[in-house]
Amino acid sequence: MNEMNSIAVYCGSSKGFNPEFEEAAFEMGRLIAQKGMSLVFGGGHVGLMGAAANGALSEGGKVIGVIPGFLEDRELGHSGVTELITVKDMHERKATIEKLSDGFIALPGGIGTLEEIAEMMTWGQLGLHRKPYGLLNTQGFYNNLTAFLENMIKSGFFRQEHLDQLIVETAPTKLLEKIQTSEIQYKEKWL
Repeated sequence: MNEMNSIAVYCGSSKGFNPEFEEAAFEMGRLIAQKGMSLVFGGGHVGLMGAAANGALSEGGKVIGVIPGFLEDRELGHSGVTELITVKDMHERKATIEKLSDGFIALPGGIGTLEEIAEMMTWGQLGLHRKPYGLLNTQGFYNNLTAFLENMIKSGFFRQEHLDQLIVETAPTKLLEKIQTSEIQYKEKWL
């Protein structure tokens, strides 16, 4: 089992339409801090990103934001975090977040959130890391994604053992607990 010192949280820079999304993001940040782990995120003060960071900060947690300069220039950076790392572009942001994190959680979000967690799933599948990853399925937000992944398996483009590595929970406490206790087994990607 990997020691968990930090968790990356990928999520929307918007709040979404359901207030439960923001509540769950704040709660996830709060729980990460309560467990003595650092929260690593995209560095913004807006949307679910800001809510997760504020949740961790409300418990005195360490919060590390990683933001590209062009977004910081638009005054989107969270000024209250423990550390705000400015990088040159989105690629460097993702690589930096991966290096700083012992696990990855996607909360509800848009295409950027999907791309970030999909990349961590891909890297895990390829054996580039052995870190756990999961989805916080607030209000069934990720139901269609998990159905799509099942269809990939049925169609021969994804394997069940790789889907089994993805932890999906509706409650922040359960997801965080499973992420912390997960043991990732590398499964060869190629059939």
